[in-house]
Amino acid sequence: MFRETEFRPARGFPALFSLVLLIALSIATLIVAVATQSVPLVVVALLGFIVAAISLGGCFIVNPGDAKVLLLFGDYRGTVKKPGFWFANPFLAKKRISLRARNFETAKLKVNDARANPIEIAAIVVWKVVETAEALFEVDDYQKYVAVQSESAVRTVAQGYPYDSHAEGEHSLSTHTDEISGSLKAALQDRLARAGVEIIEARISHLAYAPEIAQAMLRRQQATAIIAARYKIVEGAVGMVENALEMLSAKGVVHLDEERRAQMVSNLLVVLCSERDASPVVNAGSIYQ
Repeated sequence: MFRETEFRPARGFPALFSLVLLIALSIATLIVAVATQSVPLVVVALLGFIVAAISLGGCFIVNPGDAKVLLLFGDYRGTVKKPGFWFANPFLAKKRISLRARNFETAKLKVNDARANPIEIAAIVVWKVVETAEALFEVDDYQKYVAVQSESAVRTVAQGYPYDSHAEGEHSLSTHTDEISGSLKAALQDRLARAGVEIIEARISHLAYAPEIAQAMLRRQQATAIIAARYKIVEGAVGMVENALEMLSAKGVVHLDEERRAQMVSNLLVVLCSERDASPVVNAGSIYQ
């Protein structure tokens, strides 16, 4: 397994100055050698010029947010991450790799959730390379590797949770975004650690029921919402009735026996829980007649 090692190159500007000086000196020597018709001096001047020209290939620049991976005839020698102008062996191959944060959105995937309901899901993944040697040598194409493994992780997480929660404390894809994001990030990091990649953030960007069951699930959600609303209405109405009876008894407005209390409770609940305005009916008689 490849592990990243730091390579310490020489400063670029002193090396560049020395090479330029060597080239100038070689040209001056060549001129003198031609003028004096000295063959050995011509050879020395040409060799100096060739060596300096080849050595210029050892100068390279590392930009902020980038790194250069150095190879010598297929042998990994190290990575330079510090920005600047550097000089190293001109025969070293220098491969650039970006260390900046990147993001992409996965395709909309059709999967089954934990209750086997078909859903559509997509996620946004923010990532960056932290181990250059692993990114280049452990996988064939680390960018494609990230894309494919991200889709795999999204599928796995989606299959482990239901779309909606129907029990107290149950985590679901639609209601517990932070927990789902944490699970997705952990699943991605586990898959992409081999490629020297760090996951910065992972969040669901698209979530919906598949078209074939969307209408049925919408009616189910509407029914659930109606039941929850009616429950709150009844709960509030019971509290209002209880408060009304307590106030009537405390102020001595009227004394009610159990039968009349039951009738009042029934009437108040009908008025408070009805979806339409109540139509009062004046009762001139008595329930005992």
